[in-house]
Amino acid sequence: MTTNQNQNVVRFITAGSVDDGKSTLIGRLLYDTKSILVDQLESLSKTKHARVTSSDAGVDLALLTDGLEAEREQGITIDVAYRYFSTPKRKFIVADAPGHEQYTRNLVTGASQSDVAVILVDATRVDLNTTPATLLAQTKRHAAIVHLLGLRHVVFAVNKMDLLNFDETVFHTIKIAIQDLCKKIGLSEPTLIPMSALLGANVVTPSKDTPWYKGPTLVQWLESLDTSPQSEKTGLRFPVQYVARQDGSASDDFRGYLGQIESGSIRVGQKIKVLPENREATVSKIYLGNRSNREHTSNEVESAQTGESAAISLAEDIDVSRGCLFISAEDSNPPTLSKQISADLCWLDTEPLSLSRKYALRHTTNTIGAKVKVIEQVLDVQTLSRALETHPLKANEIGRVSFVLQKPIVADLFNQSQRTGAFILIDEATNHTVAAGMIREAIA
Repeated sequence: MTTNQNQNVVRFITAGSVDDGKSTLIGRLLYDTKSILVDQLESLSKTKHARVTSSDAGVDLALLTDGLEAEREQGITIDVAYRYFSTPKRKFIVADAPGHEQYTRNLVTGASQSDVAVILVDATRVDLNTTPATLLAQTKRHAAIVHLLGLRHVVFAVNKMDLLNFDETVFHTIKIAIQDLCKKIGLSEPTLIPMSALLGANVVTPSKDTPWYKGPTLVQWLESLDTSPQSEKTGLRFPVQYVARQDGSASDDFRGYLGQIESGSIRVGQKIKVLPENREATVSKIYLGNRSNREHTSNEVESAQTGESAAISLAEDIDVSRGCLFISAEDSNPPTLSKQISADLCWLDTEPLSLSRKYALRHTTNTIGAKVKVIEQVLDVQTLSRALETHPLKANEIGRVSFVLQKPIVADLFNQSQRTGAFILIDEATNHTVAAGMIREAIA
């Protein structure tokens, strides 16, 4: 996919607490951008599970994203729902994440595949009697997770302003609380938009009810985002996923190393290092399974870029297997060969973290046994401070944990590379994915 094509597609997730209006917002986006078929509208107008009595669309817009019958019956979002819409300027893929605390794992899944987060704040449920105003705990948790996962763009949509008569003073009070939240968790200066998803105020078109607001609507803000690839903090990172080989006795014996380029680029003739063995080799051929706008029918190319899946052949016959990592031989900041790491964890399992339990750490194409060394910190979602007294992480908690690994991994820090600095943790006994982790320190 070309850079222009990447720029034209924006993947974003809606986050926030229960009943903040996430599903209604996405329904409004679909409706106002004319991305709904007539038969869909007719079907929804007859549903028995409408949550609201009326809207400009004449139907309950939230039902456009709630595909499960259980979601419609209970009036909640359970699973992540993906929807697509477009404007004359851009195409969008949006994930509607559940607001319930017990489904926080679904938010982590959706956010990990997104570039942008839209965090909804129900203006009617913010406690305005404190200084600063008190936001809901789930709003704080979602903001912290979005920050930990490294999403590039975040906007806070202050929803249901129609129920507060679009009061500018209320919006300003909530704005101060959100700014305080962002300062505590380390988010840069936030963008805030006052809106009513139900009425469509400041969602696609500007609202006459907020003459005091001079900023963009949500869609205008999404259309203006720079989603071009960021300047890389790491060079070439190519984890080997599979070794493809023909019959070794054949005269044209072929050996190719398959995987996806996580960062940087690779070209024919380039000198690379194969880690962890630290052996040098020269790229002899590169094959791509599919590249758009390719001029030739052959899939052999001279170079490949970040995000492309490739088969790499080397001039030298060296030992390479699944889990090895190709980097540039001239890399001035190579990843660390680490047998001990410290990482931020979003705990997803119903069973708490155990110091004695066996876990498997899945990092790029490697799966390594991991033992918890120490729980360093636990995030207090209410105060957004790191608790002085630690405890085993429970479902939906966030903390920093040190691990000792069965054998070393080749790791970058998460703030250098989100691809090679992240991992998932698996319980070896149940095979459940129990946590998503971001590496903050790697020790040789």
